[in-house]
Amino acid sequence: MAIHFPAPSSHKVELEGAGAFSPRFDAAGLVTAVVTDIRDGELLMVAHMNAEALRLTLETGIAHYYSRSRAKLWKKGETSGNLQTVHEVRTDCDQDVVWLKVSVSGHDAACHTGRRSCFYRTVQVEDDEAVLVIADDERHFDPEAVYHDGETK
Repeated sequence: MAIHFPAPSSHKVELEGAGAFSPRFDAAGLVTAVVTDIRDGELLMVAHMNAEALRLTLETGIAHYYSRSRAKLWKKGETSGNLQTVHEVRTDCDQDVVWLKVSVSGHDAACHTGRRSCFYRTVQVEDDEAVLVIADDERHFDPEAVYHDGETK
């Protein structure tokens, strides 16, 4: 039996209270997913989920996402071995964002670059220019060795 998502309520009290989970997918049929590590709260990644990805995540306990760039569903870590086991799913007050608290298997890396987090750079201003500076250059795996066919994530 597949999980069913009812249409979002137009009543603020119903939307913000306990009861049916009725995610508000955007015009492209997606909700934003914020993903943090269950152990220390580190922000690992931000992705998107369509109804199928959200349903599979809830049914299997393994994170699934929708890749906008590849226009397809993807089971996070299926290629790299860095599967994300979902321990808790939360949603915001208007149910258009989900927050996944996960543990990562394999290399303990969420980023296709081999780093633990996709947020490995800081934005700084130098001489009136915004520049990116690498804050975490530790690679947990070699992306070229893992993604043989150019398929990432």
